[in-house]
Amino acid sequence: MITELISVGTEILLGNIVNTNSAYLSEKCAQLGLAVYYQSVVGDNPERMKMVIRTALDRSDVIILTGGLGPTEDDLTKEITAEVMGFSLVEDEHTKELMEDYLREYEKNNPQRRITRNNYKQTMVPEGSMVLDNHNGTAPGLIMEKNGKTAILLPGPPNEMIPMFEESVYPYLRKKQPEIIYSRMVKICGIGESQVAEEIQDLIGKQTNPTIAPYAKTGEVHLRITAKAEDEKTCKKMIKPIVHELKERFGDNIFATKESTTLEEAVVEMLKKKDMTLSLAESCTGGAVAARIVNVSGASEVLKCGYVTYTNPAKRKCLGVKKSTLNTVGAVSAKCAKEMAKGGCKAAGTDICLSVTGLAGPGGGTEETPVGTVFMGCCCKGKTVTREYHFTGNRSRIRGQAVAQALTFIRDCLLECR
Repeated sequence: MITELISVGTEILLGNIVNTNSAYLSEKCAQLGLAVYYQSVVGDNPERMKMVIRTALDRSDVIILTGGLGPTEDDLTKEITAEVMGFSLVEDEHTKELMEDYLREYEKNNPQRRITRNNYKQTMVPEGSMVLDNHNGTAPGLIMEKNGKTAILLPGPPNEMIPMFEESVYPYLRKKQPEIIYSRMVKICGIGESQVAEEIQDLIGKQTNPTIAPYAKTGEVHLRITAKAEDEKTCKKMIKPIVHELKERFGDNIFATKESTTLEEAVVEMLKKKDMTLSLAESCTGGAVAARIVNVSGASEVLKCGYVTYTNPAKRKCLGVKKSTLNTVGAVSAKCAKEMAKGGCKAAGTDICLSVTGLAGPGGGTEETPVGTVFMGCCCKGKTVTREYHFTGNRSRIRGQAVAQALTFIRDCLLECR
């Protein structure tokens, strides 16, 4: 079934709120095997709303509208959709009872709150429609069916919309859609998007069902394998050999096969499995690598210390970088990175230390050491290796790339450290 999403609200067009509803609904529709071809946002204007809804009904089987179901005069989604589809509005006693019960409870906690006349606007529903109870607010959801077309109306606040969709709309759509779509993610680090694309060109060239779609992230490449079948079990069976083939081709560059797993989680998990502790010695990244690591619950089991040694004196005092190194080759050098990593291990008493030193810009670069030059060192159980990188973009992008590569470097060292 072709499905279309319409977000209603002038506040979205003005940028006053972020439209997270469409992202959520797109993902859920994909899981149901629904083809979402169009998404649109329309303000609280009756004529423009009519035009958008008519267009959507002409080209799609199901339209899902969010927002505009409240009690105020500019909440027009229900009224306009009913008019376009030819439904008259009638009062729904069940909705009225639920709304009054909800508001009475609200009044108990908010003495200044009172039930106003405009709230009863929400008790009017299109005659013959399916009314979806709202257990987290006052505006009911609605499903209208006519001439093979379906309009689903949901409240705008995500804390109302999401429970209503999962409780009522997902089961409704699941019955109408015999097939489902199931996806699995393979996450790769250490190699670029173009190389990954070249390695899987033969698989993409002959794909039908399942399909492979690459997505480039900073320092990572994600491959989404998607299958369509009558149930999840069949989808998983179809996807399994593709994942196996990708593991054969990319080996240790694959750090996760679950969409929820992040690179920092994979690093922390490896440290735990190897019973190793980590310290970090950062300069140009200013603690951003440590910030990624501490995003992971339980990181305190492995991360013992982080040094932000932004100045040369700090590098000398905290990490024992030699004065001669700083005076001859400078802070942005492989030698400095090596001494930072070794010094971090010694100072923190950890099994492994990752160091980062470089030029994030926009100033400070030279012909020999341009902006974007970053050196990293990794000391693992007494053995220290260094890498040189050349990143591009503005200061923020250079630092972001450095953080991603730092996590990959730690993981590579862990793989080699026995």
